Amino acid sequence: MVRRALPLCLSTVFVSAFFLTPPAAPGAAQNKLPAAAKKKKRSPVGPAPKISPPKISASKISPPKISAALRAASFDKVSQYLRDSVPSPIEHAGALVPVFEQIYRISSTQMSSTQARMPLHIIQFGDSHTAADEWTGGLRSHFRERFGDGGSGFSLAGHPFPGYRRFDARGGATTGWQSVGGRAAMGDGLFGLGGFGIVTWRPGQSVFLNAECDRIEIHYLQQPGGGRLALYDYDQRLDDFSTDGDPGAGFVRYETGPGTHRFLLKTLEARPVRLFGWVADRAAGVTYEALGLNGAEASVILKWDQTMLATYLQRRNPGLIVLAYGTNEATDPYWTHQDYQAMFTSLLRRLRQDAPTASILVLGPADRWQRYQGRWRLVPGIDRIIAAEQNACSETDCAYWDTRQRMGGAGAMKDWVYAGLAQGDHVHFTDAGYRRLADVLFADLMQQYDAYQKTRGETPGAGLR
Repeated sequence: MVRRALPLCLSTVFVSAFFLTPPAAPGAAQNKLPAAAKKKKRSPVGPAPKISPPKISASKISPPKISAALRAASFDKVSQYLRDSVPSPIEHAGALVPVFEQIYRISSTQMSSTQARMPLHIIQFGDSHTAADEWTGGLRSHFRERFGDGGSGFSLAGHPFPGYRRFDARGGATTGWQSVGGRAAMGDGLFGLGGFGIVTWRPGQSVFLNAECDRIEIHYLQQPGGGRLALYDYDQRLDDFSTDGDPGAGFVRYETGPGTHRFLLKTLEARPVRLFGWVADRAAGVTYEALGLNGAEASVILKWDQTMLATYLQRRNPGLIVLAYGTNEATDPYWTHQDYQAMFTSLLRRLRQDAPTASILVLGPADRWQRYQGRWRLVPGIDRIIAAEQNACSETDCAYWDTRQRMGGAGAMKDWVYAGLAQGDHVHFTDAGYRRLADVLFADLMQQYDAYQKTRGETPGAGLR
């Protein structure tokens, strides 16, 4: 038998958009489950769909053929770029004080056990650099090693688009789902926390997630006439729940036993169901949640329903929001410096309003090259995007990390490609390259955090709010 705990408070989030399938309202129920029975490989709903972990497609442009000597020299040059001392690697670092204080509390032996066990959630929104989870995966590993593993946090439902993956939470779905949202944000704007949803009207369709956690939360669109779902953990049927209700953001949460789980959701009737994602958490530690969309520009977030996004952000209560955009905007002729700065400022203010306790860190675009008349040349638009983002951060008191400058400055991408640390398209990095970026960004953050700890120790009450 499944034992239900008292339900969480419900608050209806109404939306005014007109859409193909009705939107959903936040319903929230929390259930206490007995310790999971011994896990088996098969589920009573049938074998789980066999879906391999998503793979990033290889660049269509082959890397240049170079000598071993040039590769070694380029590798040394990149290493020197990353070793070079940068006086202020993070602009407006004071904006990170709130998250530094949260890190201090969860890692300090001087704090009470309750304070020390508070989880820290970091959410990174971005484009394909984020969607591949190599850069974010490296940062996640660093944070977990130093401050504890809080689980995978939020991840998108199913396998929503080619190029999306999470190293710490493997998922997939049957073929009867359709996608909504994405980089163009086509549809009604009701795309949940990650800008993407999957929809079906058919019974017997399923999604699954493999993750380590001690609690699971499901995000979905609650809508009039919404269908019912059955939730399984391996062969154990945990519960059934309905997505029917007033329009808005829906969620349901279950406490499970700690350890590795294989969750599966299955539609039970021919009614509309829209899923946004899973939240797989632990009671303490850090989550680093990668919410990237291939080809996306920062303005896509402004096309999402603000009430729904605010609801889910407030449920996650992030200590740090990271924005990593600008690569695609640099080649978009639509953006002038003034227009992009105005849009980016508006976005930062909206996120500040939706998550007022979170620090915000912007990662500028990396260096980028493009073929012009058969020759590789720098993309000139990077300069205006970096300047616009820096101005927007200064105006809204958000921290800024200049990725291009930190990787060596304008033109450095060529050295990264020759070193085998970036792909032949001169846009994306290799796995090793993303890991190098993660190493240096984490080191720069910890340099600022260590300085904060010193200041906090020398100034009674510093950082306390």
